[in-house]
Amino acid sequence: MAVGGDLHADDMAVLLAHDSRLHDLWGINLYPADEDPDWIEFDSMINIRPRDGNRSRGVDDERTRARIRDVVESLIPAEQIARHATHHP
Repeated sequence: MAVGGDLHADDMAVLLAHDSRLHDLWGINLYPADEDPDWIEFDSMINIRPRDGNRSRGVDDERTRARIRDVVESLIPAEQIARHATHHP
């Protein structure tokens, strides 16, 4: 997972340079201060992949969204998200 690029494409380029596979890369936005369960937003231009069956800026496949959530939540513990929400209203 990469964060902090000006654009999702910037982070994608870094990950590709480190041997990630394009098929495994998805653009998301994180809003850890939100108490909403939808603090992970699946919206990015890099997600438009008609050849792979994804025709929108979102992540159309629910199984892929679930895998992305699992990865993000394994790298950003719930306690850290709660602490960020508490300290940054």
